[in-house]
Amino acid sequence: MKAVRELMSTDCKTVTLKDNVHEIAVLMAENDTGFVPVVEADNQGKVIGVVTDRDLVIRGYAQKRPGSCPVQDVMSDQLITISPEQDAEEAADLMAKHQIRRLPVVDNGKLVGIISLGDLSLGSTTGRDAGIALSEISEDHHYLQ
Repeated sequence: MKAVRELMSTDCKTVTLKDNVHEIAVLMAENDTGFVPVVEADNQGKVIGVVTDRDLVIRGYAQKRPGSCPVQDVMSDQLITISPEQDAEEAADLMAKHQIRRLPVVDNGKLVGIISLGDLSLGSTTGRDAGIALSEISEDHHYLQ
């Protein structure tokens, strides 16, 4: 099995607590992504949360928050991360366990990349790990976070 560092994307767009919901939505649209890590503003790359397109809808739009509301009002701060040295199977297991499709890759507390289900499927000769993770992620749990 390949290491996460071999499969992860390193061109990561990030936001800080200084950004607002509108700015994040624009960044997502411009970069065709639904996942943006939130990092400390000191440019050290420490991940403190993530915002997904789902977060924007559930915690932003559905709650009638204005576009000017701060990122901390919609971000997920219960971080699930992985190291670049861990193997892809561990990434798939984490995604399945926590029902998420992307993981920030963190080395010494700093963001170095993102690994997604798509990355896992491209890196696997069989797609087995990504398929199992997707199956478990897609299970219906009847709750909103």
